[in-house]
Amino acid sequence: MAETGVPPGSTPAALAYSAPTLNLPTGIDVLRTYTGAFISLELIFGGLVWILVAASNVPVPIMQGWVMFVSVTAFLCSLLYLCIFLLGIANRINTNWNFIDFAYHFFAFVFYFGAFVLEAATTSLGNLSAKQNNTITNLTLHQIGLNVAATIFAFAVTLCYGCSMVLGFRRWKP
Repeated sequence: MAETGVPPGSTPAALAYSAPTLNLPTGIDVLRTYTGAFISLELIFGGLVWILVAASNVPVPIMQGWVMFVSVTAFLCSLLYLCIFLLGIANRINTNWNFIDFAYHFFAFVFYFGAFVLEAATTSLGNLSAKQNNTITNLTLHQIGLNVAATIFAFAVTLCYGCSMVLGFRRWKP
């Protein structure tokens, strides 16, 4: 006979599968938060960086190749991250989503900051001619214009990732 008034003991299964740590809403409500708005801006500005650098025909591939890699990778990862919240998958995966949010945006911020600096350097050295080491970089006015726009949008998306990182840190901090 079971005793009355005594709570049942906890089972190992109940302890092993705790609820996910999540402070963001899922579904369409995520777009009504600052984080959702910043992720949307990251997608828009990151896509523009990708398009503008690709449209310039990548005249300095050693520098702009990294910019293209970062912009495409960050765009796809941000799209995946947003889809996880829009589709409600975050509620089904047991993990600390607040830490993942902070860590993802930290790494994206660091990589995009480097890409922004490289794109700005490519733009500023658009008409460099150095005879000592046979370095000649001549960009057309069209390519310079595309690279200036890409630099501006790379700075904007870097700011968006920085703001998302700060918001993620505020949610995650222990």
